[in-house]
Amino acid sequence: MADYPMPPAWVCRQLRAGLVIPAHPLALTEQRRLDQRRQRALTRYYHQAGAGGVAVGVHTTQFEIRNYGLFEHVLKLASETMTDCDRASNRSTVRIAGICGQTRQAVMEARLAREADFHAGLLALGAMRHADDQALLQHCQTVAREIPLFGFYLQPSVGGRTLSFAFWRRFVDIPNVVAIKIAPFNRYQTLDVVRAVAEAGRAREIALYTGNDDSIVTDLLTEYAVQTSSGQVRLRIVGGLLGHWACWTQKAVALLGECQATWSNVSLPSVLLTRAAEVTDCNSALFDAANGFTGCIPGIHEILRRQGLMSNTLCLDPGTQLSPGQKMEIDRICRAYPHLSDDEFVESNLARWLD
Repeated sequence: MADYPMPPAWVCRQLRAGLVIPAHPLALTEQRRLDQRRQRALTRYYHQAGAGGVAVGVHTTQFEIRNYGLFEHVLKLASETMTDCDRASNRSTVRIAGICGQTRQAVMEARLAREADFHAGLLALGAMRHADDQALLQHCQTVAREIPLFGFYLQPSVGGRTLSFAFWRRFVDIPNVVAIKIAPFNRYQTLDVVRAVAEAGRAREIALYTGNDDSIVTDLLTEYAVQTSSGQVRLRIVGGLLGHWACWTQKAVALLGECQATWSNVSLPSVLLTRAAEVTDCNSALFDAANGFTGCIPGIHEILRRQGLMSNTLCLDPGTQLSPGQKMEIDRICRAYPHLSDDEFVESNLARWLD
């Protein structure tokens, strides 16, 4: 294996073009065991909805799958299902595996992901909360020798940590960093990543993806102009890897297309700025912003349950539930923004996905 393995060229092209990449949830039975039938149905849903990629083993899949011995099984199940979908539709879907933990665990997970035919690893650094930049970079370089990296800036409130501009500037020098998910929910920290990629001269190589669920549409509409020692570099966040896009995915695909269509325009349609506020309002209910995001995973499950894709909102941790008042907030956004829902699409295909 090369010191820093690269994914197939088509994966890099698709990532740079910009994709909808849902963060795959975990479907459980009433006994809190993996519901393979509904897990496959979710993967089929994302594929037919037009998602260009899928991310498995990430925060939305529940980091706790590692404690229950489910990590490898869930990766393989998604990979097999996506292979079948791709073969039937003559498509190629990008597969991203979540990777976390200290270096030994992260290396093991990277190897499992590679063996399951995943193309890149979304590398979470929350387990190294107290490591300095040098230790973090050594960790990242070690994992990168096993699988191409999809960098990940995850906000501290859901298990991430603050990362300096200096870290990002050195991180993007790792040869097989192919993309970065920017999800600090913080505009200053978002700019740190954008600047690092621009100043490294890798704006044409590293694809930027929004994970800022509070600013999805704004991120996708913004062109950045960064002044570097080599002159001005213009770059964009080209797609999203989002828990928010784990539901209502067909409409997310359409929304990304609308945003991308504006990139050659001098001015922005005001309707998209209105849409930006609507999507953020939806996210406030789904992700339980009022309660510090404690109900963010059950909130996604609740939409999927209402659509019939999931049978319940259960998580591996019994304490992870919808927060008081969250269901009412979800009721509100469903009434307020029916145009953001893909209920009819799901209803017309659900029986086949569950077959």
